[in-house]
Amino acid sequence: MKKKKWLPMLSLMFVFALFLTACGSSSSQESSGEAETEEKEEKKTLRVVTDAAYAPMEYQDKGEVVGFDIDFVKAVAKEAGYEVKVDHVGWDPIFVEIEGERADLAVSSITINDERKQSYDFSVPYFQSTNKILTPEGSDIKSAEDLKGKKVAVQNGTTGQAAMDALLGKNHKDIKKFEDNNLAIMEMESGGAAAVVADNVVVEEYAKNNPDKKLTVIEDADFDSEFYGLLFPKGSDLPEEFNKAINSILDDGTYTEIYKKWFGTEPNIDVLKEQQ
Repeated sequence: MKKKKWLPMLSLMFVFALFLTACGSSSSQESSGEAETEEKEEKKTLRVVTDAAYAPMEYQDKGEVVGFDIDFVKAVAKEAGYEVKVDHVGWDPIFVEIEGERADLAVSSITINDERKQSYDFSVPYFQSTNKILTPEGSDIKSAEDLKGKKVAVQNGTTGQAAMDALLGKNHKDIKKFEDNNLAIMEMESGGAAAVVADNVVVEEYAKNNPDKKLTVIEDADFDSEFYGLLFPKGSDLPEEFNKAINSILDDGTYTEIYKKWFGTEPNIDVLKEQQ
């Protein structure tokens, strides 16, 4: 009996070893859980910049930035696993913020074109647009050709300005440039310009919401269709993720739901897919 006294001691050591193993396993699981949490936290909140003066695409309502583009970018970011913080900074500062990488991306009815592609990266197209002409009712302007010899208000740095540069000549004296389309429209309404050239959704929405001002929207075949994209700093890793997310919401009906909310009609998904 005496020589077996070591057995209880051995049993206690065995139990203690099991306890340490269990603790180690628990610690390992906790470490694994912490790693997973950190991985989820890496899907950070992205800073999105915009020019919230472009209803119904992006505008301010009681201090909040809202609009089609805002709903769209939130849906795409959610699909990609991100949160977003949207900041209204103005049109020109958008490009400064993105180029300086102080923002992760921009959404602001930004037309994809070759000139911008030299300095920035874009997502696949998510919206089709074209420039249209806004005039007072009864104007003798019926087409783009009729704009020659008249003062035309545009937002500086937009495709509306580019369309007028192409028609009248770059920096032509009759092209009046403004910080945003609201100011351009005010210039026309005060008699300082005969027309405004801007994206169709902007002029159509303004005319619809201000029937008392008796405005006319004119479509002209000389203005080509254009496509909006999300804007990223050159070399960003985000476009690939966001392109997948854009295609996901195009396919699952989310995009159509957002589009119908803001425009009351069905979007042409096929045209957007063809541009890819």
